[in-house]
Amino acid sequence: MFTHLHTHTEFSLLDGLSRIPQLLDRAQELRMEAIAMTDHGALYGALDFYREAKERGIKPIIGLEAYVAPESRHSRTRERQPYHLTMLARDLTGYRNLLQLVTKSNLEGFYYKPRIDRELLEQHSAGITVLSGCPSSEFFERLSEGDRDGAIEIARWYREVFDGHYALEVQEHGVERFSRVNPEILSIGRELDIPVVATNDGHFTRAGEAEAHDVLLCIGTNATVDQEDRFRIDGEGYYLRSDEEMRALFPETPEVITNTEMLAAACDLELSFDRALLPEPDTPDGVTNDAYLRQLCRDGLTGRVGTLTPELEQRLDYELDVLRETGFTDYFFVVKEISDFARKERIPMGMRGSAAASLALYSLGVTDIDPVANNLVFERFLNVERRQMPDVDFDFADDRRDEVIRFAYERFGEDKVAQIITFGTLGAKAAIRDVGRALGMTYADTDRVARYVPNALHITLEDALAQSSDLKEAYDTDAQVKRLVDMAQQLEGVARHASTHAAGVVISREPLAEVVPLQRTGRGDEHAIPTTQFAMEQVDAMGLLKVDFLGLSNLTILGRAVDLVRETTGVEVDLLKLPEADPATMDTLGRGETFGVFQLESAGMRRYVQELKPKSVAEICAMVALYRPGPMAHIPTYIRASHGEEAIQHPHPDQADILAATHGVIVYQDHVIQIAQRFAGDTLGA
Repeated sequence: MFTHLHTHTEFSLLDGLSRIPQLLDRAQELRMEAIAMTDHGALYGALDFYREAKERGIKPIIGLEAYVAPESRHSRTRERQPYHLTMLARDLTGYRNLLQLVTKSNLEGFYYKPRIDRELLEQHSAGITVLSGCPSSEFFERLSEGDRDGAIEIARWYREVFDGHYALEVQEHGVERFSRVNPEILSIGRELDIPVVATNDGHFTRAGEAEAHDVLLCIGTNATVDQEDRFRIDGEGYYLRSDEEMRALFPETPEVITNTEMLAAACDLELSFDRALLPEPDTPDGVTNDAYLRQLCRDGLTGRVGTLTPELEQRLDYELDVLRETGFTDYFFVVKEISDFARKERIPMGMRGSAAASLALYSLGVTDIDPVANNLVFERFLNVERRQMPDVDFDFADDRRDEVIRFAYERFGEDKVAQIITFGTLGAKAAIRDVGRALGMTYADTDRVARYVPNALHITLEDALAQSSDLKEAYDTDAQVKRLVDMAQQLEGVARHASTHAAGVVISREPLAEVVPLQRTGRGDEHAIPTTQFAMEQVDAMGLLKVDFLGLSNLTILGRAVDLVRETTGVEVDLLKLPEADPATMDTLGRGETFGVFQLESAGMRRYVQELKPKSVAEICAMVALYRPGPMAHIPTYIRASHGEEAIQHPHPDQADILAATHGVIVYQDHVIQIAQRFAGDTLGA
């Protein structure tokens, strides 16, 4: 059975069209036992490809089409383009070497492309099988220029460096200037006793996607399909060809097909997703991490509340036991250090999300919310039944957020901290606009069609055709619009570009490049903090510690207000000691004077706040929680009940104590969890 060893996915950005699930579905239809992923200079999709292939019973071969600098990766000249080279990981050692090569090509060798060189290849050759590459490879270019001796020298170098794990590639796409080189490649293979394998350089999944792929290339190169001098892939057949199709291309040399099986059989990569790669904290000699955290928490909680009640002791002991059992004790040391730095540097800080339900974090001074007093459910944050890495989301003054990220970068190690990548995709409107430009349509015509797409989150073009009568009419009556929409649907959802996640930072115990590939999304700044090539979900799957560092302008405003009061009056305002039900403040809010107040300034929220006339921060919190699709229907009930205009009603009297603070209305996720526990016997961790 032929094995595809040179295949691009959508993560060869704006060059590959194959989406990983659909690509592997097609491979399964073709009864393929193994398939390689070899994207250009990156491993963005490696984990998804690995897991999706495993789910289908297909052997995943993680690979790379690398860019090799003609000279040194440190050179910064463009006398000639970097060469292409196909690389496949045979095992975990090879995979880790691919991680190193990709990272160093980006952090050390990036110049228009992420480039490696022979020095790096010699350092990271173990566990990797190399193929000579496509027509843009050094080996192929030497042959096409008539330099057979030069090509042989290259082949011998790679065979020696990679300890015999080297093969020559032949491809057949009906392009004469490339096809005529294949006999020479076969000849050298026989002469040097190097196996020759057929590859197909797949860029899309099915034959019918060729035109859509060509449009994608135009989007990536800012060209139109009618331009004569634009970049295009010569030839045909760059889809996932079947075993029969590949054999038909090489009827006289069946060994180039069977050799792909031999190379695939040698690849056996097993990745583990059950490790927690948390940084090791500094603890006193002879004291375990668990014991030291317990001591810090008890001391911190005593400092906050004085004498510990049995209820507080029981809750704290329970949380610390869960941390020990789940193996996430060290996580708390990291977030404590980050919090301590922000407080020391007087950086306004807050915390959002389920982490506020942790008494341990409250004890450590990471959060200022007492979860026991506010009846918050710890299991929303962490529990033994759902062993996921805890998620702590910090809010910092947006003008000082970078200080905290830089602290983490320097404190935990420049090689152990990175920001997290995110991928922009072609949404419905973006696909229309990009495709229209590539097809050579005028801006006005393209914009008109894009405006027909409803402004709804995550809407697809299929949904838009069903919801927009204007779009459907234009689609049915205008051939140009039909072509535009049909083409845009083929490209919709494809990864378009990489950028940095707005908040995510990953911190590791060991050098990150040993577990995740790194790059810099902001080119040209060698001092910028790197980003992972794996997105948020993949970083979680690798067991890496993730912390969100969010920038909030309101914290900047509050911090500046405190500074101004101190500078003009000498009074030091402690925001945590401000009264939560200051009558003058509540009267101001009740009059709807909320301009510039975070989450209270929209027209709809102003109206409801005026009706509510809040008497405490708790009522404001409830209103913010209710003001979203679905729960909004309960806002009138909540307001009337708060004023005593409507009797508080409970479907069952046992709900009364759970919903007492919200006038009988289910407002928070904690309410749902507590009700499910009481009435259905659910565990809090379910």
